[in-house]
Amino acid sequence: MFASLLLCFAVLLLIGVLISERASRTILSTAVLFLISGFLLGPGVLGVLSVEAGDPVVKGLAELALFSVLFTDGMRVGWKDLRSAWQLPGRALLLGLPLTLLITAVLAHYVAGVPWLEAFLLGAVLAPTDPVFASAIVGREEVPGRLRHLLNVESGVNDGLALPIVLVLLAAAGGSDAEGWQLAGEIGFGIVVGVLVPLAVLTLERLPFLKAEKNLQPLLTVSVGLLVLALCTVTHANLFLGAFSAGITMASYRPEVREDFEQFGELVTELLKLAAILVFGALMTPVFLFQEIPLTGWIFAVLALVVARPVALYISFLGSNFPVPLQIAAMWFGPKGFASVVYGLLVLESGIDQANVLYHLVALVIVISILAHSSTDVVVAKKLDAQRH
Repeated sequence: MFASLLLCFAVLLLIGVLISERASRTILSTAVLFLISGFLLGPGVLGVLSVEAGDPVVKGLAELALFSVLFTDGMRVGWKDLRSAWQLPGRALLLGLPLTLLITAVLAHYVAGVPWLEAFLLGAVLAPTDPVFASAIVGREEVPGRLRHLLNVESGVNDGLALPIVLVLLAAAGGSDAEGWQLAGEIGFGIVVGVLVPLAVLTLERLPFLKAEKNLQPLLTVSVGLLVLALCTVTHANLFLGAFSAGITMASYRPEVREDFEQFGELVTELLKLAAILVFGALMTPVFLFQEIPLTGWIFAVLALVVARPVALYISFLGSNFPVPLQIAAMWFGPKGFASVVYGLLVLESGIDQANVLYHLVALVIVISILAHSSTDVVVAKKLDAQRH
């Protein structure tokens, strides 16, 4: 399996790089390329990739990808960034995120028939956003800076904010051996490891006889991430919160380290994300999508994208001076990404009564989101640019 996965990934990566310049100007998307290719190469169609949700490779790749995502997200939003222009991201995170969770849970209960506890768990899994699938919005200079800042800060923080909620609700549903103080200890110790390790390394690095060469500075940050990953794994601390805390700590205390790491870190994270998308696409068989998910599930998936976040952000922006066209763009561009993928896999492997149903719904929402948001980002970016001129 690994050899065929590596070969398919290498070929698709080459194709993705060769079409990337054109994709940046059109509705083509590298993420969609890997998703559709995974679907076609998976066991449900061509059978080139033989993967199942319980395979160690799937779990390991998904966890490593999310660790990298949360670490780079934290590096993107140090305390200085969180304090600056906080009003709009604060509205989206402190009001919009809980409202999105709540509205999604209500839709899951009344439309898809999911019990209340599992419905709230589903809402927490689907609450985070990932603007990598809308890169033309957050990466183009012609898009207003306020919108880019809002989406960057929101997406950089909401993965970490949603994770404790997911863990607590999953434990309440009987999907975790850790309960009460043990669960709190895993979460808290993950944060402690994520803060203390970078502080210790950065303190050592400032000693006169311990100085990293300029061209090796990115590896200093990589070594911190690997050390946090190893310590969290050995001590059973929550490695995702460890990653997020470590990234924020590095960016807060040494902003210049973030600048050195930015390009290298983004490339590594992008590689892991694309590999995870390929595997995720291979898990989406025709039977999975069109026979195991009822019509009510499809209705819920659409409503989760076109109702939950837009309504939540509309309420969050009430009374702000944020221009309406930018509000609409922010309401639409809340794509579901790797946090939701991995949280969904955690739910599936938990063995709770509704695990299979929840995973089906999570997967469907993510697939529709990747297709819809990755195909409309350039169009909306050009529209926003035209309105400015």
